[in-house]
Amino acid sequence: MNRTTPPAGQPVGHDDEYQTLPHPVTAKARDYRGGVTPVHRHPRAQLIYAGSGVMRVETAGGCWVVPPVRGVWIPADTDHQVSMLGPVEMRTLYIRPDAAPDLPDHCCLIEVSPLLRALILALLDEPLAYDLAGRAGRIAALALLELRFLKIPALHLPMPSEPRLLKLCRTQIEHPETQETLETLAERHATSSRTLARLFARETGMSFRQWRQQARLVEALGHLANGVPVARVAEKLGYRSASAFTAMFKRVLGMEPRRYFAGEERA
Repeated sequence: MNRTTPPAGQPVGHDDEYQTLPHPVTAKARDYRGGVTPVHRHPRAQLIYAGSGVMRVETAGGCWVVPPVRGVWIPADTDHQVSMLGPVEMRTLYIRPDAAPDLPDHCCLIEVSPLLRALILALLDEPLAYDLAGRAGRIAALALLELRFLKIPALHLPMPSEPRLLKLCRTQIEHPETQETLETLAERHATSSRTLARLFARETGMSFRQWRQQARLVEALGHLANGVPVARVAEKLGYRSASAFTAMFKRVLGMEPRRYFAGEERA
């Protein structure tokens, strides 16, 4: 797939029971050894959560790395692609749009609480076409209620739509060690770096320097969740020391890496 100009997503699952049952919530488990899904979409909203492993979820509007204590909320009919950064135990809730009208209408990273994790696992133990009036129906109703109270962390990597800037950003995601900047991009295209900087800020809401720090943090999350030591991650991303990287991590996400992956609450 050409990652700089991804094709329109294909409907997935219109004819499977996870999408067509009348139940407001269905739960699905699937294990991967790695790999990348095609760009696709679902008629239902989706909460993507990993019981173990790390995923990267990409849409036209942004990119998220999903460690086990987080999930990504994807509204219905949103084109997306999921990359498995190693072995992944994916656990998914598919939610009928009319069952959750007050949940976000945009993709976002959310904290998956211990209660919601337990509810997902409990629903997976029930029949797919569960009794709406029985135990599973109550589990599904409680999962919907819990979703409304989940926190949305600040970490998000918005993507510009301007082709030159989009290509630069995708290069940064695929090769976080790259040193390319708006200045080098401007030289290559015989334009002004100030013009590109204004355009980048207008399309993403942040400077390229801020965006690149965010991109490197997203990359770091994938390594940390796979057990790579903090010192090695700091070195890989060009930080002068592990403590400098940890300070940046805490400044952006509100806690140290160890606490973030333990799913602890912010102080």
